Amino acid sequence: QVHLVESGGGLVQPGGSLRLSCAGSGFTFRYYWMYWVRQAPGKGLEWVSGINTASGTLAYADSVKGRFTISRDNAKNTVFLQMNSLKSGDTAVYYCIKDASTLKVGFGSWGQGTQVTVSS
Repeated sequence: QVHLVESGGGLVQPGGSLRLSCAGSGFTFRYYWMYWVRQAPGKGLEWVSGINTASGTLAYADSVKGRFTISRDNAKNTVFLQMNSLKSGDTAVYYCIKDASTLKVGFGSWGQGTQVTVSS
């Protein structure tokens, strides 16, 4: 059974940093693209970033480009999201998602989410 467990969220002041982690189990982690999406209060889901299996391809939403960095450690079955220069608009629940297929078809299993709050 696939499990994705996010951690690292919390309250941070504007301009601060957080590092989110997502530990995967129940599947061969290194074979799958991984993604981060977020949902701000009262808003829809927003795709944030994605990373391919060997970390050779990284993709970011324009809203986070230059501030967020996605990475992965396949030996530890973990994907990370380093978030710098945080803004109030980054406040959201952040979800880690595994691709539904090794062929990169789109979102599959989701984690439970971790809350990030950017506020002074």
